[in-house]
Amino acid sequence: MQTNSLQTNMIIYVTLCIREFAKKFDVPIPECYNYLKDYGGLGFLIEHYDIEHTLSIDDALDDMCAICAKNGGKL
Repeated sequence: MQTNSLQTNMIIYVTLCIREFAKKFDVPIPECYNYLKDYGGLGFLIEHYDIEHTLSIDDALDDMCAICAKNGGKL
């Protein structure tokens, strides 16, 4: 299966955001991934990729934090 450039760019961006989120909160990447998945941050990032990738990484992280907090996340 080949991925197109949009899918590739999305994968790179989401991976970057997960790594930066993990750094920001000083948690291991697998734990960060599970947190973002469980509290909706990852789904939000993917659903709104078209807008989020035009913002700074800090803005994207803030948006993910807000979504996770709204859904019960405590980081």
